[in-house]
Amino acid sequence: MDQLITNGFIIGQNGAKNAVEIWIKDQYIHAIGKQFDPTQFDQVIDAKNGLITPGFIDVHVHLREPGYTYKETIKTGTLAAARGGFTTICAMPNVDPVPDSNDNFRNIQKIIAKDACVNVLPYASITKALRSEELVDMSALAKEGAFAFTNDGVGVQTAGTMYQAMKEAKRVNKAIVAHTEDESLLFGGVMHAGERAKELNLPGILSVTESSQIARDLLLAEATGVHYHVCHVSTKESVRVIREAKQAGIHVTCEVCPHHLLLIDEDIPTDHGYYKMNPPLRASEDQQALIEGLLDGTIDCIATDHAPHGHEEKCQSFLHAPFGIVGSEYAFSLMYTYFVKKDIFTLEQVLHWMSQKPAELFDIDRGTLDIGAKADLVILDLETEHKIDSTNFLSKATNTPFDQWTVFGETLYTFVDGTVVYQRGGDK
Repeated sequence: MDQLITNGFIIGQNGAKNAVEIWIKDQYIHAIGKQFDPTQFDQVIDAKNGLITPGFIDVHVHLREPGYTYKETIKTGTLAAARGGFTTICAMPNVDPVPDSNDNFRNIQKIIAKDACVNVLPYASITKALRSEELVDMSALAKEGAFAFTNDGVGVQTAGTMYQAMKEAKRVNKAIVAHTEDESLLFGGVMHAGERAKELNLPGILSVTESSQIARDLLLAEATGVHYHVCHVSTKESVRVIREAKQAGIHVTCEVCPHHLLLIDEDIPTDHGYYKMNPPLRASEDQQALIEGLLDGTIDCIATDHAPHGHEEKCQSFLHAPFGIVGSEYAFSLMYTYFVKKDIFTLEQVLHWMSQKPAELFDIDRGTLDIGAKADLVILDLETEHKIDSTNFLSKATNTPFDQWTVFGETLYTFVDGTVVYQRGGDK
């Protein structure tokens, strides 16, 4: 099948906007140029003066299926991702049953094959049931197609277990992806341990709860040589120790979430579960360290940590609501509106952090507009202002603190392997 995308532009060198047409042939980018004859194509798509860019890659998504389909399903979660311009997402293993065996992993793969509209790369867990000290059979799960190994949602609590996990992951050439949280330092905390927690009379989560486990793991990563990737970095201390580890030659990479870049604990207006996430919203100095970490290369990429929950369970106080917010449908819009348009980041930087860089980190065969590349593309409307409206989400969940925020950068089309999987105002 021959398809032509017309009336769009790409970002060239030095941020220049270059008007182009893109010829897609049998799922691949065949040519990029101008003045193709549209009558020679099976399908012509009008980009409506939109930005054409590689589809986004999110290495941190919770799809909740199997086990928690009242929160999200693979079908609804991938639709939400497509709406946000994501063409590849990596699914966390905190589902039920946990993908800690070949059978459980295959079960998830079957649902993905049946219901997913974007590429889904499933993680396997590090340990059995996410909570024991017994490692999974990493060799077998790697052969089944595990993207990497993580216990996201909880930290691996003992150094010995993490050391053994890193050694085995290194042997099978897979990354260890870590939610870092020392449970002995939690003390029942539900939000950042700052002045706002005191004002709301809520127990705080210390910054060192995160950074101390990162420091431990960095030395273990140095000892084993594994690729160690840190999830949702949120504190200035975490940024500091990761920066020092990179300077020491340790193979560490990390991600940051839009909500930690945009909000701090002082922005929490009231004791409501929509502002409860893990890691929590931190202090202004942490937020600034995250921005600086992206700019100097300490932080490698942007990930959403899309974490859907049921409406009733999130509409509770901090003490009772589960951790997590949704993020797939508006991540780029937030980054574009509140960082690119304010000249904090360039458009090229944000696109790089959301597509090419995660592909490079994990050797994912996506993230470029090169001739011969898979036609995983997104077309973005950078000009039209709109509001984030949780009542219109494609996700099952609406748990976001960004409802009714004004943004630019809405998705017009999302293509996976040359197929339109989302169209603004369409039936996809």
